[in-house]
Amino acid sequence: MVKWQPLLPASEPDWKLLLLWGALVSVGIVMVASASIAFASAYYGNAFYFVERHIIFLVMGVTSAAVVFLVPGELWQKLGVPLLIVAIMLLVVVLIPGIGKKVNGSQRWISFGFFAVQISELAKFAVIIFFASYFSRRQPVAVSSWKEFGALIAVLGGLLTLLILEPDFGSTVVIGATSIAIMFIAGLKLRYFLPMALGALGMLAALAVASPYRLKRLVTFLDPWADQFNSGYQLTQSLIAFGRGEWFGVGLGNSVQKLFFLPEAHTDFIFAIIAEEIGLIGCVLLLAIFAGLIKRTLTIASRCYNRHLFFYAYACFGVAIVLSLQVFINVGVSCGLLPTKGLTLPFISYGGSSLIICCSMLALVMRASMEANVVPQTQTAVTNPSRLRRESMVAGEMS
Repeated sequence: MVKWQPLLPASEPDWKLLLLWGALVSVGIVMVASASIAFASAYYGNAFYFVERHIIFLVMGVTSAAVVFLVPGELWQKLGVPLLIVAIMLLVVVLIPGIGKKVNGSQRWISFGFFAVQISELAKFAVIIFFASYFSRRQPVAVSSWKEFGALIAVLGGLLTLLILEPDFGSTVVIGATSIAIMFIAGLKLRYFLPMALGALGMLAALAVASPYRLKRLVTFLDPWADQFNSGYQLTQSLIAFGRGEWFGVGLGNSVQKLFFLPEAHTDFIFAIIAEEIGLIGCVLLLAIFAGLIKRTLTIASRCYNRHLFFYAYACFGVAIVLSLQVFINVGVSCGLLPTKGLTLPFISYGGSSLIICCSMLALVMRASMEANVVPQTQTAVTNPSRLRRESMVAGEMS
């Protein structure tokens, strides 16, 4: 039976994590306001339309984070399979005509009036919880047979197939890579890992060239200026923003590209506006904050692992991978280093689902940090009863 212990009075919050989290959220509010004012004023008659909604989403994110934080790790472990089932069901529902909301050719959202939920964001959280729960129970053997491995791949493959049908190629890459990374860190043997990694790369390559619009994006990003007024328009406008920013930027609020030149300036391409307004130095500082947050999350994962809190260790590692990939892909797309993909910059881009899920993931990391502080390094936590039984048997044989 899970002991409900919502508060951990013996442990202080992780102030470094909170500081980095707060810094990113603050930058997000300022940059969403700056990047969206002209667009919001022209199309909604309210210059602060998007920033007002962004703040409401942030309040929802903090509320969601509080709920996630109050749930003990043992309960999250038990919710691994149910959460994944719910995520898969929602990914099926969003594909049903009339229920799923289609935007720019992609059917990824379920609308609830004021708020449209992007199901792939929920799937990221569910996948982290599922794989962290699964491998924490399997310690120290990640996978014991090809049959077990096949079952895991079948579940993951089904989920990724639903994402591709939306289509949401960016989330497919993030969720697939995160799942593989958790399997690898959990100790998946090379005889399982290598075929899976090679197969995943082959599948991604096949998907990239199988669809005309994906192939066009791949070709366009290599030389966007060859078709700068059609398929290369968004990327060329983004690169112009980077060029105008130079070292220190044109000044906060003084971007020209956000004045209807750069599409999605407050969402997927907000990093280009950041580059234009605060320059290379500002971009480096922002990326340093992201690096600090990811490093702190990995440090917490390592501390949890050393205290045998395996669920939290794998979950924190998964969160770090998701954040790393989204930052890398978003910045890479804005700079023209990667093909255009619809992925938000965590905590910075406008987008309710992304902001709420990112806040929830960091709340899980905060809970992990605080629980790790109250568990001695030499103590075996009850989050892995099977390992505890094995260690007891070994100790009995040695005595």
